[in-house]
Amino acid sequence: MSDNTETLLINANIEIPVEALKTIVAKAKEAVGADAKGIYRVDTSEAVNKIITKFLAERDFMDFVSDLTNYQEKS
Repeated sequence: MSDNTETLLINANIEIPVEALKTIVAKAKEAVGADAKGIYRVDTSEAVNKIITKFLAERDFMDFVSDLTNYQEKS
């Protein structure tokens, strides 16, 4: 996403599989590693936010929302 693009923070409820949430938490912990006491210092809710935002940005969200077929019911 371009740095000069105006953005809006939207809080939304989405359904994701429990397994996806478990994977995000595990990978976030793996990414930061444990400290000397064996504690993982990671904000897992922020990790979920970042990974979903990154997914939307990399999948070209603007193209997706601009495509009329995404608004039509599949029969």
